[in-house]
Amino acid sequence: MKKLYRSATDKKIAGVCAGIAEYFNIDPTIIRIIFVILLLPGGLPGVVPYVLLWILVPVAPGPKIIAHK
Repeated sequence: MKKLYRSATDKKIAGVCAGIAEYFNIDPTIIRIIFVILLLPGGLPGVVPYVLLWILVPVAPGPKIIAHK
């Protein structure tokens, strides 16, 4: 099953747009443009969902790095 994660590598602010784009297998620029368009009518329609996704969606798990001492 596919899970929604915020991108840890392709992020401009919090990786929300890149994570959504990866989930739907589309270019992250398209999602970013949609969020910018939602910011135009006063900001609220774009800011609120972005902040909620930033808080609720976990960061994508990365490769586990084992540190040697």
